[in-house]
Amino acid sequence: MTDAIMQTYKAVERAMEEYNKALLDHLTAMHSSEKSNADKIERLSQGAKAMRDSSAIYLTYAKFIAYGMPESEDMIGDDLQG
Repeated sequence: MTDAIMQTYKAVERAMEEYNKALLDHLTAMHSSEKSNADKIERLSQGAKAMRDSSAIYLTYAKFIAYGMPESEDMIGDDLQG
């Protein structure tokens, strides 16, 4: 695939990692807060887990496409991290 596609994939991957980290940081802050609402924390915790799972699925497929949809997963390198 083109450099533009690979660079864009990497940007999306980083953005999703940052988003998921921000959700977890917010949850940590909510847990520490004296005014925290247990129901809201539980809902946000479930939402954060759903986002983490969904983004992992999305990124798996996006990586597959970025590599040109090879016939074998063995043809996909792990050089995209970082």
